[in-house]
Amino acid sequence: MSDSDSFINEVTEEVRREKLFGYLRRYGWIGVAAVLLLVGGAAWNEYRTAQDRNAAQATGDALLAALEENDPATRAAAMAQVEGEGAAAAVTLLLRAATQQEAGDIAASAETLNMVVTNPDLPEMYRDLAAFKAAMLPTDDAAARRANLEALSQPGQPFRLLALEQIAYMSLDAGDIDGAVALMRQIEEDAAVTRGLRERVQTLMVALGEPLADAVTQ
Repeated sequence: MSDSDSFINEVTEEVRREKLFGYLRRYGWIGVAAVLLLVGGAAWNEYRTAQDRNAAQATGDALLAALEENDPATRAAAMAQVEGEGAAAAVTLLLRAATQQEAGDIAASAETLNMVVTNPDLPEMYRDLAAFKAAMLPTDDAAARRANLEALSQPGQPFRLLALEQIAYMSLDAGDIDGAVALMRQIEEDAAVTRGLRERVQTLMVALGEPLADAVTQ
C-alpha cells in the first residue's frame, strides 16, 4: 500500500469518527432520555407495587382488628370503617354485610350487598355471590325472596343449584311437598351438584320418604 493510499484511509477513518461524534452530539440525548425513561419506569412500577402491597396489608390488618371485636354491633361498626380497592373492596364489603346481619341490621346488610352487586368495577364472581347472599337475607316478603331466588336459579347462573335448594325449602314451608321434591330431584340429578349439596338433598328426601335417584333407576 502506498503512502497516498494510507493517508486517504486515515483521512476517511477520521471523517467517519467526526460524523459519529457529530451524530452523538446531535442525537445522543435520545439515548440518554431512553435510559432515564426505562430506569424511571422501573422505579415507578416498583413504587406502585410497594404502595399496593402496603395498602392491601393495611386493609387486611384493619379487617382482622375489626373481626376481633366480640360484640356484633361493635364489630359491624368497626368493619364499616374499613376501605379496600378491587377484589379487596369486594371481600371487605361482603364481610361487612355478614357482620351487619349478625348484628341484626338486615337493612344495612342488604344495602352493603347491593353496593357489591351494582358495582361494575368489582369482579363478577363477587357480585354474583353478593346477589345470592342478598337473596338469603331474612325477610317478611316471601314472594320477593322467591322471585330473587328464581332469578338466580336460571341456567348459567353460578349459584343456580344453591338457589334451587332454597326454593325447595320455601316450598316445604308453604306445604308444597311435591314441588319441593321435584326441585330436590332436579338438584340430585344435576351433573354439576357438589357432594355436600347432594348429601343434604338426599338426607331431606329420605326424611320425606322419597326414593333416591339411584334407587329409582334400579
